Amino acid sequence: MTSARNTNDPTRGGPGSSRTKAAPAYKTLYEQLRTSILTGQLPAGTRLPPSRSLATETGMSRNTVLAAFGQLQAEGYITGRQGSGTYVASVLPEQALRSVTAKPAAASTSTGHVNLSVRGRRLAAARRVPLPSVLGRRPHGTAFLIGLPALDAFPFDTWAKLHRERFRKSGPQLMRYDDPAGYRPLREAVAAHISTARGIHCTPDQVIITTGSQQALEFCARILLDPGDPAWLEDPGYLGARAALISAGARIVPVPVDRHGLDVGAGVALEPAARLAAVTPSHQFPLGHTMSLERRLALIDWAGNNNAWVIEDDYDAEFRYHGKPHAALMAIDTRRRVIYVGTFSKVLFPGLRLGYIIAPPDLVDGFLAAHLSTDMHAHLVDQAVVADFIEHGHLTRHLRRMRVLHRERQFELIRRVEPLGDQIRLEPSDGGLHLVGWLPQQRDDRAVARAALRQGVHIWPLSTHYLRPESKSALLLGYAGTTTADMARGVEVLAKALQAG
Repeated sequence: MTSARNTNDPTRGGPGSSRTKAAPAYKTLYEQLRTSILTGQLPAGTRLPPSRSLATETGMSRNTVLAAFGQLQAEGYITGRQGSGTYVASVLPEQALRSVTAKPAAASTSTGHVNLSVRGRRLAAARRVPLPSVLGRRPHGTAFLIGLPALDAFPFDTWAKLHRERFRKSGPQLMRYDDPAGYRPLREAVAAHISTARGIHCTPDQVIITTGSQQALEFCARILLDPGDPAWLEDPGYLGARAALISAGARIVPVPVDRHGLDVGAGVALEPAARLAAVTPSHQFPLGHTMSLERRLALIDWAGNNNAWVIEDDYDAEFRYHGKPHAALMAIDTRRRVIYVGTFSKVLFPGLRLGYIIAPPDLVDGFLAAHLSTDMHAHLVDQAVVADFIEHGHLTRHLRRMRVLHRERQFELIRRVEPLGDQIRLEPSDGGLHLVGWLPQQRDDRAVARAALRQGVHIWPLSTHYLRPESKSALLLGYAGTTTADMARGVEVLAKALQAG
């Protein structure tokens, strides 16, 4: 196999290198590797040196090398193969673009990506959690599906009654166009609820109702970023946030996460001039850690000092089972640099497709323009029913019941998986809807997930959420929406998959 080392190796440092103080070291290494790939010095399929070896050769830190690798992988120039290494991609973005110009007639026999823009190809190739229906099959039951609350305990009768009453009272009014910011009573209810639940004091005019948190993230990326702008993303992180940044043409900067949340210091070292940071501070997705107060304050200071923005995706903040929750980032933000994103998909049900943005006043008009350019507003009848559900006190009671049930199901999953011993180690969590099941080092979590899927159980591999090539191996096991019967079968399938994967 061709080696990445040669006498003109662009990855080496020293007097002849192009490293300067004007740019972060990882960006210099990224540019050198990208140039070598495009000029053919590193042909398709070339195995790159391990990050530790390359760090030693160049005199850079290993984190710098990993950041450069992460950027190249995010843009499609290299690919990581678990247990094998990092390789130059077989098809580069520029090659795909040239093929569009040279052979437009070949589109009918293409894979579907050849006629897309470079940004479109990046988006189409981005990893994302495949819904069971997309996989061509539905799981047998609900075992381990992530992002799913306990739907079997949802108050269906109450919801149906509110739906009937709302249609009877104001059906015709809810069949017309409405404010792109959303149904006013729902915005008022959200502002009141978020003040009590998360300590955020805002006006209803700062609330914009969206079709879920994904649309909220898309709006943030669209109005705050220009193509090529650098943006911090947690690594490992939420695939939906990654897709939103790719859609906006951002240059993603993968920032490592530890038990204290996003490493702000590492982000500053990698790209101090980033335009935006997308974070899940309350319950980091997918690892489940809570960002420390020290990191929260540092992140806000960085944003304020650099005219940057922080997108606070308050993932699973409503489901904390032990201890007092930290205040939301927006609640402690005195610099007005935080944009809050919330959703009803987890606290009610994902099929509802309703979320919301709480924006600093100066950004409200931008978000309204983005909504008008997309779909005008979310479904009005559902917005009205959610407003009634909140105002009548049903949401508070429902959340109280769900916290108890979800905690019980987490304990049950830990109890059932414990006999599997050192094949998988579950890490308990103070909140959320899933647990991380750590596998032995060098175990292929994707192979285990594929083995489980063949038996009708959907398990998601942690390694998919990493941008840096050297990811950790684990499985994400959703427990909140898993019934007792489905959990029993799910653990049986998991045990077989661990043997076969």
